[in-house]
Amino acid sequence: MSTQNPPIDTPEVRENAVSLRRSVAAGAVGVFVHWFDWAVYAYLASTIAAVFFPQQDSTAGLLSVFAVFAVSFGIRPIGALVLGPLGDRIGRRRTLSVVIFVMSGATLAIGLLPGYATLGIAAPILLVVARMVQGFAAGGEFGSAASFLAEYSPRHRRGFGVSWLEVGSLLGFLCASFVFFLLSTALTADQLESWGWRIPFLIAAPLGIIGFVIRNRIEDTPDYRALASTDNIARHPMRELLRNHPRQLLQAAAVMTMMHVPFYAVLTYMVTYQTDHLGHSADTAALISTAVSLLALILVPVFGRISDRTGRKPVLIGAGIALLVLALPAFLLMSGGSTVAAVLVPLGLGVILSAILGTYAVWSAEIFPTRVRQGGLSIAYSITAALFAGTVPYVMTVLISATGSILVPAPYLMIAAAVGLLAAVTMGETAGNALLREDDLGVGADAPEPVGGRDTSAT
Repeated sequence: MSTQNPPIDTPEVRENAVSLRRSVAAGAVGVFVHWFDWAVYAYLASTIAAVFFPQQDSTAGLLSVFAVFAVSFGIRPIGALVLGPLGDRIGRRRTLSVVIFVMSGATLAIGLLPGYATLGIAAPILLVVARMVQGFAAGGEFGSAASFLAEYSPRHRRGFGVSWLEVGSLLGFLCASFVFFLLSTALTADQLESWGWRIPFLIAAPLGIIGFVIRNRIEDTPDYRALASTDNIARHPMRELLRNHPRQLLQAAAVMTMMHVPFYAVLTYMVTYQTDHLGHSADTAALISTAVSLLALILVPVFGRISDRTGRKPVLIGAGIALLVLALPAFLLMSGGSTVAAVLVPLGLGVILSAILGTYAVWSAEIFPTRVRQGGLSIAYSITAALFAGTVPYVMTVLISATGSILVPAPYLMIAAAVGLLAAVTMGETAGNALLREDDLGVGADAPEPVGGRDTSAT
C-alpha cells in the first residue's frame, strides 16, 4: 500500500494547452538536435573512419570511430554530475538553454573539422575533443528535458506529455537516417568521403540556435517556481539525492538500462549489423532503419497514453518480458539472410522498444521528488548511457569478431531486459500522482530524512 504524503495540487497553468505545447517544443527540440547528431555519426561511421583514421584497416578504423562514439558517452556522467544538480538549484529552463548552446557549437565544430589528410594526428584528436564536449553537454539534456516535460504535463496525461521527449529523439534518428539515405544514394563514395559527410553536422547548428531561442522564451516549470517561491530549493541537491533517495536512483538506472541497449541496438547498430554481417546494401539498411524509426515515432505517444490509463507498470513490464523472450528468435530469423526477416524483425523489435520509450522516462521522473528530480534523472541516465548505450556498437563489433557468431546481440538484449524487469517489479505505480509533494514544500533546507521519516516516493 502506498504511504505517499498527500499531494499538493499544481498551478492552473499546467492545464493550459498553449503552455503545454510550448513546453513540449522547448523540451523536445534539444533532444531532436542531440539525437540527430548522434545518429548521423553512427550512420556515417565507415566514412568517418576513412576520413579520420585512414592509416588503419577497415575493421580497426571502424572500431576507432565507435571508440570515439563510446568516449562521448563516457564523459556524460561528468556533465550529469554538474548540470543535473545545477538544474535543481537554478531551474530547468536555464540548464536546457546552456545544454543546447554547447551541443550545437560542438556539432558545428565537427562539421568544419579537417580530416587526417590535412591535419594528420591532430584531426582525430580534435574529433575526440569535440565529441567529449558534446557528451558533457548531453549529460544534462535528458534530466533537464524530462523534468521540464513532466512538471509541465497534466498529471493524468503526463505519460503522453513526457513521451514527446522520445518523439524528439526518434525524429532526430528518423531525419538522420533520411539524410543518410539521400547522401548515400545521391553521392558517390568519393564525394561522401570528401565533403558530403559534413552536411548533416552543418545542418544541426542552425537547428540548435532555433532551439536555444525557444528555450529562452518559456517560463520555468510550475513545480520549480513553486519551490522557489516558498524558499524550498535544495541547497545541496546531490547530497540530498544520494542520502535520501538511493533506491530511486538504482531503480531508474536499471529501467534506463533496459531502454538504452535496445535503443542503440535497433536504431543505431542495426544499420552496421545488416550491412557488415547480413550482406544487405547500405541504402536497404538505411530504409529499414527509417521504417523502424517512423513506426516508433507513431507508437511511442500511443504507449505513453496507454500508460496514463492502465499504469506504467503493466506497459513497461510487458515490454521487458517480450524483449527477454523474443530477442534470440529475432536474431535467429535475421541470420538466415532473408530480406523479409531483415525487415520484419527490426520492426517487431521497434514495437517493443516503443513501449519502453513511452513509459520509462515518465516513470523515472515520477519516483523522484521535485527538489532532486533533475539531478536524479541526469545521473541515472548518463551513467547507464556511458556503460550500456554508447558501448553497444563497439561491444557488438568486438564480440562478433571474437566469437564468430552473429547472434551475439540477442543475449546482450536479454540481459538488459532482465535488469530492467528486476527493477520494474519493485517500483510502485505512479500514474496520476502529483509530482509536487509535501516532501518538497515542507522542507526549508536539506533535512536528514524526507517528511514522514523515510522516502516514500517509490512505494
